[in-house]
Amino acid sequence: MNFTTTYSDILQRIQDLDPIRYGETRNYLTGDVSYLSPYISRGVISTKMVLEAMLAKGFQLEEIESLAKELCWRDYFQRVAQVKDVQEDLKFPQYDVLHDEIPSNIVSAETGIEGIDQAIRDLYTHGYMHNHARMYAASVVCNVAKSRWKLPSKWMYYHLLDGDFASNACSWQWVAGSNSSKKYYANQENINRYMSTHQHGTYMDRSYDSFESMSVPKELSITQVTSFPVKLPSQSTFNVNTNLPTYLYTYYNMDPTWHQGIDSNRILLLEPSLFEQYPVSDKCLDFLLKLRENIPGIQVYVGSFDELVHEYGLSNCVFKEHPLTKHFQGISEPRDWICPEVTGYYPSFFAYWKHVKKQLTSNLHEA
Repeated sequence: MNFTTTYSDILQRIQDLDPIRYGETRNYLTGDVSYLSPYISRGVISTKMVLEAMLAKGFQLEEIESLAKELCWRDYFQRVAQVKDVQEDLKFPQYDVLHDEIPSNIVSAETGIEGIDQAIRDLYTHGYMHNHARMYAASVVCNVAKSRWKLPSKWMYYHLLDGDFASNACSWQWVAGSNSSKKYYANQENINRYMSTHQHGTYMDRSYDSFESMSVPKELSITQVTSFPVKLPSQSTFNVNTNLPTYLYTYYNMDPTWHQGIDSNRILLLEPSLFEQYPVSDKCLDFLLKLRENIPGIQVYVGSFDELVHEYGLSNCVFKEHPLTKHFQGISEPRDWICPEVTGYYPSFFAYWKHVKKQLTSNLHEA
């Protein structure tokens, strides 16, 4: 599992994507997934860019709807985060909760469920976990071990190269039942099917209707509070020209083509306050800093937006809109949405997708 940071290789990965095969196999751990999510999350490429590349190949929207919907899930969660605090229960309080900690055997990848334990080890090694494995792990933590979703979701985000604060929090809440009408469960048979394991007799080897009344298994009974240290880089020599515009890059915007070729200051702003609230691992930061090599002349500033502006007298700052940049001052530019016409809050993804699909179909007919 290799995540290149070279822009030309990332573009080639888009071209190599088979959206039909993706739709047929994406739910399986060994399926033909795209591995594009780290680049979408870091803003190197966009969901719209991927979908348009597939349509440009001649695929019809109907035959690649599975891929289109998965891309739109990311846009949808970002739309939710524009108007809601996704770090709090969105629809319902999570019920049947025993504590705010995380099972120790989740952290150590010793739950006894082979597929989940291997997925956690892969997360630590590669910074990636298959989407189905994320759902399984979250279900075990929240609905079997009865942990509140907040700390465990923070644990997973910390290690994910494709960590997206909105998608991660909303997905954990969906599994835990605070962003959906019911909790999500997967039994051992389901896990075996999609993770190619052959376990039997585990605490997950049971009928679905027995999960609600089961006691916490001994394998998940010991819990802990986990710390998430962040090691931001040291501030290096820094120079700006106040006569030029300043383009601000962030953990969520590393687009190499953004205002490409314009004479300007280009600054990757790493705000300690952001990483205190949403900590990430050394592996994630290393990935981010390697991606900056695609952007000529970019400099790194470690500090707050206000400190940067005050210290260097900046007055012409440009940045991309994002829920985590609301405190920035300057010119806020829109992100590259699949369907920019569909805005606002929708209580469900399917309500959002209904409007997006209608608009996309109309746009394609007009093209």
